[in-house]
Amino acid sequence: MIENRPVGTFLAHAGLIVGIVVLALPLWVAFTASTLTLPEVLAAPMTLVPGDRLLENFGKALAGGSAQLSGGDLGRLLVNSLVVAVGVAVGKIAISLLSAFAIVYFRFPGRMLAFWTIFLTLMLPVEVRILPTYKVVADLGLLNSYTGLILPLIASATATFLFRQFFLTIPDDLAEAARIDGAGPLKFFWDMVIPLSRTNIAALFVILFIYGWNQYLWPLLITTRTEMTTIVVAIGRIIKATDAAVEWPVVMAIVLLAMLPPVLIVALMQRWFVKGLVEPEK
Repeated sequence: MIENRPVGTFLAHAGLIVGIVVLALPLWVAFTASTLTLPEVLAAPMTLVPGDRLLENFGKALAGGSAQLSGGDLGRLLVNSLVVAVGVAVGKIAISLLSAFAIVYFRFPGRMLAFWTIFLTLMLPVEVRILPTYKVVADLGLLNSYTGLILPLIASATATFLFRQFFLTIPDDLAEAARIDGAGPLKFFWDMVIPLSRTNIAALFVILFIYGWNQYLWPLLITTRTEMTTIVVAIGRIIKATDAAVEWPVVMAIVLLAMLPPVLIVALMQRWFVKGLVEPEK
């Protein structure tokens, strides 16, 4: 039985409200700026009341945003980011599923050593291995390519660890029954393990999609052609050392458009995401 404590309830709700305000304020500022004119945005302080230029600024972002994005086409940049995000999410999940399955269900020498070697890579920041990775990608001729953008990012020690922990909760009787029925390892993996892991896969897909979408350092390093740049990198390049004034209302409209795909993924997969994180029985 949960006791009704008014003070605790008030403090909890107050904390939630403060958190929402802190998170939502930058988004509101960006939205407000996308509805104003440039002089209104540059005014100090900028008003937080939306203006009447919303459709005009978003029309400019969709039709002529390339002027702000250093010549890059907004649609192509969004497609690049989408390809990278989906590729990274699917690649990480696929490799992690197979790695965790091998570690849990196969008995081979060095099995746990392999697992802990994978796990120890969490202690290495990206900056430590980014130059060797760049050298390998460059030697393979993968600069300015989707393969070069995706392949170095698809290994995931975190996802491997999470899938391993879940696979350990699957009763051994299922594997034994599959063996008795003549099912091989791959059939057991595809027909039993994957269906049982669907909520975990969905939850990780949401997290990894946002991770791939927000990638900045790696795409910035290996893309030199504008048509292969992602939207996040392109937005970072908007402020450049020129005398031309940045059209901040249009830029804010582009920023809001760049946020739509991750928001849609979270909204559409929210139920699966919550189930994958909190439900003990899958």
